[in-house]
Amino acid sequence: MMLYTAKNIVLAGIKALTIHDTKQCQAWDLGTNFFICEDDIVNRRNRAEAIIHHIAELNPYVRVTSSSVPLDEATDLSFLKQYQCVVLTEIRLPLQKKINDFCRAQHPPIKFVSADVFGIWSRLFCDFGEEFEVLDTSGEEPKEIFISNITQANPGIVTCLENHPHKLETGNLVTFREINGMTELNGSTKQITVVSPFSFSIDDTTEMEPYLHGGIAVQVKTSQTFYFECLEKQMKHPTCLTADFSKPEAPLQIHAAMLALDQFQENYNRKPNIGCHQDSEELLKLAMSISAALQDKPEVNDDIVNWLSWTAQGFLAPLAAAVGGVASQEVLKAVTGKFSPLCQWLYVEAADLFESLDKSNCEEFLPRGDRYDALRACIGDTLCQKLQNLNVFLVGCGAIGCEMLKNFALLGVGTGKEKGMVTITDPDLIEKSNLNRQFLFRPHHIQKPKSYTAAAATLNINPQLKIESHLHKVCPATEMMYSDEFYTKQDIIVTALDNVEARRYVDSRCLANLRPLLDSGTMGTKGHTEAIVPHLTESYNSHRDPPEEEIPFCTLKSFPAAIEHTIQWARDKFESSFSHKPSLFNKFWQTYSSAEEVLQRIQSGESLEGCFQVIKSLSRRPRNWSQCVELARIKFEKYFNHKALQLLHCFPLDTRLKDGSLFWQSPKRPPCPVKFEFNDPLHFSFIHTAAKLFATIYCIPFTEEDLSVETFYSILSKLEIPRFKPSNKVVQTDETARKPDHVHVSSEDERNAIFQLEKAILSNEATKNDLRMVVLSFEKDDDSNGHIDFITAASNLRAKMYNIEPADRLKTKRIAGKIIPAIATSTAAVSGLIALELIKVAGGLPFEAYRNCFLNLAIPIIVFTETAEVKKIEIRNGITFTIWDRWTIHGREEFTLSDFINAVREKYGVEPTMVVQGVKMLYVPVMPGHTKRLKLTMHKLVKPSTEKKYVDLTVSFAPENDGDEDLPGPPVRYYFSHSD
Repeated sequence: MMLYTAKNIVLAGIKALTIHDTKQCQAWDLGTNFFICEDDIVNRRNRAEAIIHHIAELNPYVRVTSSSVPLDEATDLSFLKQYQCVVLTEIRLPLQKKINDFCRAQHPPIKFVSADVFGIWSRLFCDFGEEFEVLDTSGEEPKEIFISNITQANPGIVTCLENHPHKLETGNLVTFREINGMTELNGSTKQITVVSPFSFSIDDTTEMEPYLHGGIAVQVKTSQTFYFECLEKQMKHPTCLTADFSKPEAPLQIHAAMLALDQFQENYNRKPNIGCHQDSEELLKLAMSISAALQDKPEVNDDIVNWLSWTAQGFLAPLAAAVGGVASQEVLKAVTGKFSPLCQWLYVEAADLFESLDKSNCEEFLPRGDRYDALRACIGDTLCQKLQNLNVFLVGCGAIGCEMLKNFALLGVGTGKEKGMVTITDPDLIEKSNLNRQFLFRPHHIQKPKSYTAAAATLNINPQLKIESHLHKVCPATEMMYSDEFYTKQDIIVTALDNVEARRYVDSRCLANLRPLLDSGTMGTKGHTEAIVPHLTESYNSHRDPPEEEIPFCTLKSFPAAIEHTIQWARDKFESSFSHKPSLFNKFWQTYSSAEEVLQRIQSGESLEGCFQVIKSLSRRPRNWSQCVELARIKFEKYFNHKALQLLHCFPLDTRLKDGSLFWQSPKRPPCPVKFEFNDPLHFSFIHTAAKLFATIYCIPFTEEDLSVETFYSILSKLEIPRFKPSNKVVQTDETARKPDHVHVSSEDERNAIFQLEKAILSNEATKNDLRMVVLSFEKDDDSNGHIDFITAASNLRAKMYNIEPADRLKTKRIAGKIIPAIATSTAAVSGLIALELIKVAGGLPFEAYRNCFLNLAIPIIVFTETAEVKKIEIRNGITFTIWDRWTIHGREEFTLSDFINAVREKYGVEPTMVVQGVKMLYVPVMPGHTKRLKLTMHKLVKPSTEKKYVDLTVSFAPENDGDEDLPGPPVRYYFSHSD
C-alpha cells in the first residue's frame, strides 16, 4: 500500500520523502508491488531498499531516502519531528494510536494519514491536527459574473446577464469592479444571498448613486478551518465519507469489522486464515463486542465480517491503486493547505466481487507460491485464470493507460500460456510534460512512442505478460487494422482517452461487435468510470454530454469580455496565418501548375476558387528576414491599433441602441488603441515571435544575429507604418451569427488581383519556389517552436486593448492547447476502480455487481452508482429488442429482397416495411420503382466486394396505427451464404 501512495506524491513534486519498511521481498510481493522484481526475491532485499531507486527515478527533484530500522511501541518517536506528514501502512493499531498522539502533540501538529488494504476491503484515516486551515477548498476558478442591473434597495438586488447564471451559493463573498453609476461598490467585498439562479442580494444600496450600466462581480476565495479528532476518539465515534448511497449503513459496519480485525491481530499475532470458519466465528464475536461499545452501535453484518476474515490475508492491487490515489491526494492537502481534507474515514470495498464467487472450495483461495497468491486469496484461482486468458484492447497509453497497464501486469491479464493477449495503441510520442503523471515514462524516453515504451516498462513489472503495441489512431481510417474480426477476438476493450469523439467511435464498434467497454477519464482532481456490458447496460453513446459552449463569432472578432476570448482569438489567428492560409496556398498551386496559367484563366473570365486570397499572399510574400520583421510590425498595427480605431469609428463611445441604452456597456468593452513601444517586452515579444513564424512558413532563413534586439531596432526604425483609414465594412454584432464561409470578392478586388499577379510574374516573383509555403501544425508541447509564445503575446496585447486582465504563459497554454488537466492521484484512483470492473466482467458477474463512479478528490467526494440498465424497445405484440440485439439472416446467391423480407418475418415474427444500407435506401415502398426491387437479388442491390461475407442493414416496421411513424428495429446482419 505504501508504494501506491509514494508514487503519486513523488510525481506531484514534494520536497522530500522517506520510505520505511522492515520486511524482506518475497514472491507474494511480485503481485502487489510493481517495482519489485525476481532478483529482489532471490537476494532477499529489504522492500524499501529494493524500490527506492525506482521511486527516485519518477522525479529527480524529490529527495528520496529509505529506512529499515525497527518501528514498534518501544521506539523513540522524536525522529518524526523532521516531517510535515506521516503516512502509515501495515502498522498495528496500538502503534498507530501512539504515533497519532505524538503527531498531534507537535507544534504545528504533524499531519497523520493511515491507509490499509485487507483483501477486498480498504481503510483510510486522516488527522491533520485540532484545527487545519485550507486556503482553497475546491481548486475551482473564481466565478466572474457580468452585471445587468443593481437595485437601490435594502437589500440591493444584483441581476446578472440574461442566460448567464451566476452559480454562486449563499454566504459566498464577491468583489465588484467596472460598475458605472453605483461606483461605491467598485473595490468593495460583499457577502451574498442567492435570490435566483440569475440574481443575488447584497447589503443596503439605498444611499448609493443609481446604477447606470456595466460591472463585474468576482467571487472571492476565502479560507476555511477544518476540525479533526484523534484516532482514539474517532475509533469510537467515526466520521465517515459515504461513497455508495445504496449502502449507507456499510461504512459503520465495515468500521466495526476492521476494528475487530485489528483486535484479532493483537490477540493472535496474525490475520485470520483463508477460509477458516473458526477464525471467522472468532472475528464475528470480536465485531459484536466492539460494535456494542461504539457510540452509534452499528448492526454487525455477518457477511462483511466473514468475507473480511476470508480475504484479509490477500491484497487486491486495483483496490490499493484506487485508495492510494485518494490517500496521496490527502497527503498533498496536508502539506499544501489546498483542497478540502477527508474528515476523517473512508472505506472502499470490492464486496460485489466476492459475493458471487464459489466459496465452497477453500482450496481455490489458498497460496501456491507464485506472484498471484495475494490476488488468489481475494478472488480464487478460477477467476485468476480467467484474467490470465483475457484478450484486452487498451486504447490510449497516457496517464490512465500507464496506470491500467500496471494493473494488468499485477492482475496477470493476458499472461495465459495458450490464451490471453494485451493489445495497446497510441499514436503519440512522449513529451516532457507527460512525465509528472504518466509514471511508466522517464526523461530518456522523450520523443519515443508511448505504446512501445509503455509495453517495455510493463514487461519489467510482469515478464509473463503478452503484449502487442501499435501506433494507430482508433478511427474510421484504421478500420482495416481494427476490423470487426479484430474486435470479436477481444474479450474487453478499455479506453484511456481524453477525446469524447474517439470514445464514441470505440463505443460504436463495441456495440456492433457485442464487446464490453470500460471507460474512464479525469479532469484535474475529478474523475469518472463507466462499465458498459453487452445486454446488461446502456452504451456510452446512450447519453450525451451537454455541448461545449461556443464563443459567439462577434465576441471573438470584435467584443471580447474575458481572457478566454482573447486566447481563442489568438489561437484562431495562429491557425489562419500559419496553417490554414499556407495549406490553401499549397493546394491551389498543386491544382494549377503556374502563375501564367492562372493569369490567363482569370483574364478570360474563369472563376478559380480561392485565387484572390492566394494572389494576395503571393504579392505580399516577404523575400528576406527584414521583410518578415516589417510584416510582423504591420500586423501589430492592424490587430491592436487600427482594429480599435475602426470599431470606435463605427461605434463612438456615446453610441446608443434603439432603447436608449449605451452600446458600450457590459459585457461589451470599448477598445483602446495600443501604441507600439519598442521597449515594451510584450510588444517586442509579438514582433519577435511573429517574424520567426512568418520566416518559417515562407522558407526564409535567419540567424542568431537576426534575432537580436539591435537588428530589430535597425529594421523597425526605418519602417513607415501605414496610417489608419476608416472602412465602411459592417461590424457584426449579432451573437447568433456564424463566421461566413466565403469572403465576398468585389470587381475591384478582381482587377487588383490581376494587376498583382501580372506584377509578380514580370518581377520574377512567381517562380516554383515562390508558389510553396510551409504549413505549421500547432504544437503546444514544443517550447522552442514559438507557437505558445505567439499566442500568449497576441492574446495579452488584445487583452490590453480591451482592458482585460492578461494571462501568463502557462494559463494561455492550457486554454489554447485545450489541455485537460491530469494529475497522478486521480488517474491512479480511476484506473484502480476500472480495473475492479474488469475483474467483474471477466467473471461474468450479474448486472447488480457493476458500479460507475464519479469522484472529485479536491472536495472530496466519491460516489458509486449502479450502471444504467439497458432499455427494452417494443416493436409490437411483445416483440422487443435492445441496443445490443442483432438479428441475422443467412441467404444464398439467388436470394432476393423479397426473400429477405419474408425471412425476417418468418424468423422474428414481424415484417420489415423499409430496408436501408448505411445512407442508401434499398427498399422504401413509397419511393418510385422500389417495389420492382423486390425481385432483385441481394447481391445486385448491395454489390458486396468479393471478400465481404455480410452486410449490416437497418430495418423499420409498419406502425400499429395509420399515420404513426415507422417503428425502428435492431440492425439485421445479412450473410450472403449459409457457410458464412
